[in-house]
Amino acid sequence: MESLISLVNKLQRACTALGDHGEESALPTLWDSLPAIAVVGGQSSGKSSVLESIVGKDFLPRGSGIVTRRPLVLQLHKIDGDREYAEFMHLPRKRFTDFALVRKEIQDETDRETGRSKQISPVPIHLSIYSPNVVNLTLIDLPGLTKVAVEGQPDSIVADIENMVRSYIEKPNCIILAISPANQDLATSDAIKISREVDPKGERTFGVLTKIDLMDKGTDAVEILEGKSYRLQYPWIGVVNRSQADINKNVDMIAARRREREYFANTPEYRHLAHRMGSEYLGKVMSKHLEQVIKSRIPGIQSLINKTIAELEGELKRLGKPIAADAGGKLYSIVEICRIFDQIYKEHLDGVRPGGEKVYNVFDAQLPAALKRLQFDKQLSMENVRKLITEADGYQPHLIAPEQGYRRLIESSLVSIRGPAEAAVDAVHAILKELVNKAISETLELKQYPTLQVEVRGAAFESLERMREESRKATLKLVDMECSYLTVDFFRRLPQDIEKGGNPTHSIFDRYNDSYLRRVGTNVLGYVNMVCASLRNSIPKSIVYCQVREAKRTLLDHFFTELGKKEAKQLGSLLDEDPAIMQRRAALAKRLELYRSAQDEIDAVAWSK
Repeated sequence: MESLISLVNKLQRACTALGDHGEESALPTLWDSLPAIAVVGGQSSGKSSVLESIVGKDFLPRGSGIVTRRPLVLQLHKIDGDREYAEFMHLPRKRFTDFALVRKEIQDETDRETGRSKQISPVPIHLSIYSPNVVNLTLIDLPGLTKVAVEGQPDSIVADIENMVRSYIEKPNCIILAISPANQDLATSDAIKISREVDPKGERTFGVLTKIDLMDKGTDAVEILEGKSYRLQYPWIGVVNRSQADINKNVDMIAARRREREYFANTPEYRHLAHRMGSEYLGKVMSKHLEQVIKSRIPGIQSLINKTIAELEGELKRLGKPIAADAGGKLYSIVEICRIFDQIYKEHLDGVRPGGEKVYNVFDAQLPAALKRLQFDKQLSMENVRKLITEADGYQPHLIAPEQGYRRLIESSLVSIRGPAEAAVDAVHAILKELVNKAISETLELKQYPTLQVEVRGAAFESLERMREESRKATLKLVDMECSYLTVDFFRRLPQDIEKGGNPTHSIFDRYNDSYLRRVGTNVLGYVNMVCASLRNSIPKSIVYCQVREAKRTLLDHFFTELGKKEAKQLGSLLDEDPAIMQRRAALAKRLELYRSAQDEIDAVAWSK
């Protein structure tokens, strides 16, 4: 069981070292989940004397006004042998064997945090005392409650102290050691008043009655100690501390303990309670109770630690890695982030993530629909066919077939396909740009660097623009090639007049009649439709080759080339992370270190059992 108190001692020290003091913050706190005993009392209630009696040493600062201005986490360790020494967490390699120097160091460390003013601070001082004359126990000595501010203290000091004390004792894992002097009315006790507010049923409160020996003659504290005046779940414990004269004479603490035992044993009113009175008994009771509470809380603490570790790791992953200090590290970080973005972009195109299907929709629906909307019938109206054939013939009418007329009719029709072809190029370009924005928003690592995000987006858009221009040229070439060379086989397969029973001896000018021109228009439309069917297949191939394929292969190549020419300062400007995120990451990393350390400590105790 002793190892349980030692475990909590280690966890408390780790909390303080890593900045977890249990105060309200945006970070999860382990401190609040650790069972602790907080010592609460008004000024001059004998609180310091109770602690010194439990320890058996003079080591606490004394004086008028507020002496305790920072929480003191006092960890007692029972050891074998006759050595007695103290260690402060802020002075890890220094042992104090002179407890007068311990008192001075408490005062000095308080001043380091608060200055020589009479301000208070919530940052605790950790003091460990090793002695054969103590029980394994951890107590938190809090500033004494006061009703008025004295000279040199701010007006808010009364509320500040009360708020600090309340912040400790209102937590369900805190055991309250309420110190009240017997020579004052219990109804006015600061410790009882504030304890009742946070623990109205007295389930976490131990009442300690001091200065019993200083009560007026004819009065006693029996009703309080028997729980009749003010009932708590646990019995009241009375103590008799050293008097100021004893303190001034440096009366030995061991002798004072002996006199305390004699007082309760020899005083008729308290003789029947003597077995559960005194500072020695108080220390043993509190040690045993703390062990029991820790044992009951360990499963819950383990669960909290495991859950919080997962949450902290998750948030740290979302925030990304910290920025490297050197140019090489910065360059590596930028390239790695860009590669993650590039991979996400490819996944959109390849169907791993949504978005790439929109490109296919351009080819399967948009392009065919645009080609279908082309008004070839107007282009091939009777008037237009007659006009173009007549113009193509010039002064010499065609002899057998109006070849030049056919060419002009076909070319004038095919030129209109350039519009849908360019529209398909632009539609795919817009989709590729949209996927860039989507991939950037899904690249968590880019979110922490706004400038890099802008640069990556700009570089990707520039690359896509170059690809669009190449694709436009290549795609329009496909249309132009169809215009520049006609497929002869199509016309060879057309039925000739003689095969249809036509008379080749007809006047050549009869070939400008409506029937003849209509057949020419029909032939041209058939050819144009054949070309449209062919381009419907070849235009997507050109676009994919020039835009989609290149976007997958070389989207950021130019950016990487320029990146290699930048100096450390320029690279650093790209990694302009929000300072708030940097601070958050550092705080989370520190807190994660605490929880992992706590996990290791608890696991070690579990294995040892």
